[in-house]
Amino acid sequence: MKLSRPARISLRAVALGYLTVLLLVPIGVILYRSFEHGIVAFVESISTPAAISALNLSLLIVAIVVPVNVVFGIVVALALARGRFRGRGLLQAVVDLPFAVSPIVVGVALIMLWGVNGWFGGIESTGVKVIFGLPGMVLATIFVTLPFVVREVEPVLHEIGEEQEQAAATLGAGRWQTFRRITLPTIRWGLTYGVVLTVARALGEFGAVIMVSSEFPGVSQTLTLLVHARYIDDHNAFGAYCAATLLMGIAVVVLLLMTLLDRKRSTTS
Repeated sequence: MKLSRPARISLRAVALGYLTVLLLVPIGVILYRSFEHGIVAFVESISTPAAISALNLSLLIVAIVVPVNVVFGIVVALALARGRFRGRGLLQAVVDLPFAVSPIVVGVALIMLWGVNGWFGGIESTGVKVIFGLPGMVLATIFVTLPFVVREVEPVLHEIGEEQEQAAATLGAGRWQTFRRITLPTIRWGLTYGVVLTVARALGEFGAVIMVSSEFPGVSQTLTLLVHARYIDDHNAFGAYCAATLLMGIAVVVLLLMTLLDRKRSTTS
């Protein structure tokens, strides 16, 4: 459908206005409130022990979640793309479940499973604290980030087919050798893109994590929880804006990396 020049201009104006109101204005307000007292005050706010601890904890969770999701994602993607078995449709639905289930529900489910009175609550008698500790936060983050690697790798596996892998097998290559030399190089861009999405989602997760975290500064408080605690509990709006800007800065870096990888993948495909 070919639109007239006035129609095109009107559509662009509406889209630009929509993005300005919903995205640019809030970001502009956050940046203004973060730097209204100067860069020194901003740096001091994000350099407190609580802020550094929150940043370290967020990065630690990412460092644990990403390898787990990479291994799980590749295995499940291979099963879905190469396997023909009963329950395949059910597995597809389970992979997409985090897209449909509210993160709050995920947190409640984890408490019911791993809480003191939960099905597996007896594990706390061994000294392992899942809920209100790092393990619970990791489990919550793994669940909400579970689909990204699978959904980026599986289409690539369908696209490349099985011919190269079958040829390698006929030449005497073992399964691990075939995967390492044939499959992994062909899925590298999809895998990398899924990792970037996983990192972005893990850094910004709030709903599921807050349900299984004690929110104690320096113990189980991530950057997103630090923003919440400063704004709601401490009534420290300036500190909350500064923490939000730090989180937003990391997210922008991840977004830029994702854009560069997408362009690279497009040029090499």
